Amino acid sequence: MVKLNTQTRYSPITAIVKNAGQLVTLNLPGHLGPRRGKEMSSLGIIKDGAVAIAGTRIFAVDQTAKLIKKLKIGKHTEIIDAEGRLVTPGLVDPHCHPVFGGNRANEFEMRLAGKDYLEIAKAGGGIKSTVRATRKASPQQLYERGRKVVDKMLESGVTTIEGKSGYGLNTQAEIKILKVLNQLGQDTKASIVTTFLGAHEIPEEFEHNPDDYVALICGEMIPTVASLGLAEFCDIFCEKGVFSPKQSRIVMQTAQAFGLKLKIHADQLHSTGGAELAAEFGAVSADHLDCVAQEGIHLMKKAGVIAVLLPGSVFVLDSKRRAPARQMIEYGLPVALGTDFNPGSSPILSLPLTMSLACILFKMTPAESLCAATINAAYAIDRGDKCGSLTPGKMADLVIWDADDYREIPYWIGQNLAKTVIKNGKRI
Repeated sequence: MVKLNTQTRYSPITAIVKNAGQLVTLNLPGHLGPRRGKEMSSLGIIKDGAVAIAGTRIFAVDQTAKLIKKLKIGKHTEIIDAEGRLVTPGLVDPHCHPVFGGNRANEFEMRLAGKDYLEIAKAGGGIKSTVRATRKASPQQLYERGRKVVDKMLESGVTTIEGKSGYGLNTQAEIKILKVLNQLGQDTKASIVTTFLGAHEIPEEFEHNPDDYVALICGEMIPTVASLGLAEFCDIFCEKGVFSPKQSRIVMQTAQAFGLKLKIHADQLHSTGGAELAAEFGAVSADHLDCVAQEGIHLMKKAGVIAVLLPGSVFVLDSKRRAPARQMIEYGLPVALGTDFNPGSSPILSLPLTMSLACILFKMTPAESLCAATINAAYAIDRGDKCGSLTPGKMADLVIWDADDYREIPYWIGQNLAKTVIKNGKRI
């Protein structure tokens, strides 16, 4: 049970979601911050639960009979009957690339023929292929495709999305993508957190002078993005053949100097020290981590960095190296899950499917996967105080699932069980 805030006891209740067979609150009494270790299995379930909503915020949660008895319900209060179904917080995707031009279906076929990620990239495919298509696309074309992506994510229960640039790789195109992301955040029901990822790949025109591209990122792109207020985070792909640890450090230092929070694509294909860099700079998250070293895990835990795991890319690339999720959880490192939706290595829009893959490939439990896709994912984009759990004062983001038990979300693989999505207190 979560007690009412007596100072707001008589706030007008605009909606009540009642009769939830399982109300998964993700509340831990007295706990702040992301969940670690066994905490990731403590879901704060209330049987026959209810959520009272005041405007855009959660007012109270409790058992249905107790909550309704305590509250003054007006004639304009919307009553939403879950009819015994599962109710959870809105899901949070802390890592995706929703705005780009073209597609890479041909590369899917190349992988089936035995080509790996780096071989495809060297042949002119990969990120550079999408960059060419994105540069040619108009803002309206990018917006229309991005709108479809965001709407489909909402339909599957995702109410907060982190969206990256990274398919422009010059100042003009990167700004174009970030402006589209910000416009989507204004026009759609989803909350969108923007990340500048100009350091996603070395563009073709700088292949022989990668340090000059780093200089462009630091001398022009980051200052422009920061001055226009287009992004909250800066990300970088620290990887063999892309950005070295030395280059990554320069970009991260510059981003911090301009007030951007840090994320990093770390240790995806090789152990390059990306996790250690994340710890050194106090990044909010380090993402991928399929080849992370034990020292990286230790330093991330010590520095408070969240591990964002992306099983979709492991599945699509058929990678043999997989993030050591069980080791991370047992060691006490907070773990989050993201779709890594992108046109190449993870054309997967569904976070529930990502949860299924985390259970199968990373041996996470259903409870851990739900925690990783809600409260821990919220902290991985610095939104832990606003979403990710059904806590009074947080945004009223909820999902009513066509299911009786939270384990059904990853169990029914590839099915969309989201029946009703509530964002900021409104059914969408």
